[in-house]
Amino acid sequence: MNLIEALLLGIIQGLTEFLPVSSSGHLELGKALFGDDLEAEESLLFTLVMHAATALSTIIVFRKEIGTLFRGLFSFSWNEETQYSVKIILSMIPAAAVGLLFEEQIEHLFGGQLVLVGGMLLLTGLLLFLADKAKNTDKEVGFVNAVLIGIAQAIAILPGISRSGATISTSVLLGIDRAKAAQFSFLMVVPLILGKFILDLKDLFGGTVASGDGELSALAVGFAAAFISGLFACRWMIHLVRRSKLVYFSIYCFVVGSLTLFLALNA
Repeated sequence: MNLIEALLLGIIQGLTEFLPVSSSGHLELGKALFGDDLEAEESLLFTLVMHAATALSTIIVFRKEIGTLFRGLFSFSWNEETQYSVKIILSMIPAAAVGLLFEEQIEHLFGGQLVLVGGMLLLTGLLLFLADKAKNTDKEVGFVNAVLIGIAQAIAILPGISRSGATISTSVLLGIDRAKAAQFSFLMVVPLILGKFILDLKDLFGGTVASGDGELSALAVGFAAAFISGLFACRWMIHLVRRSKLVYFSIYCFVVGSLTLFLALNA
């Protein structure tokens, strides 16, 4: 992967991580279009680094909310901030379990599986369409809801299913306020992505993947591009969710998913 490709893929990641159109699916499409020949593990590592960049974007955008959560936690009382943090932890469990138990199988899904990507984009479009029709409420995220949203996040490990789309749609369908659903969706993934990224650093420095200077340079360029574009996309997505504009992303996923399936099956 050259630096131009890494830059473009980083921008794709930054924009699509927060927009409900599947960042992992678009990264696979982008790598296929560029004729990328990364091995499955290298492909997954690049995806993880891009996700770490957008996780950092989330931290910057929600720095005040995250600061409030930490202050609440360190007060050592069962306050709203502590309860919210517990909900985030509960939401992490399904995806963490799937990632640990099926790591090898997941790696092979990130190697140009365009039929899978196309089908999952259609599923994402359906979820967004249903969520767009749901009524607006002012309901908070509950403990049981946090687990259900976490299950949606675990399913969204599949390339082509939008993580933000799946979690926000699930939240809205459960009757949760749209703005609160978007905030919880973005905050719940930060510790999960950063934890997974830290675990995979041993592979980066152990020489099993991306050990050359060229690969490391591509990762650095992609990270920077994803971080900067992610800052803009995160703020934009919050605005769009509040205005109930999910149906447009639903149409987009239907179109891109259908085209992907057509091209993959006729290649």
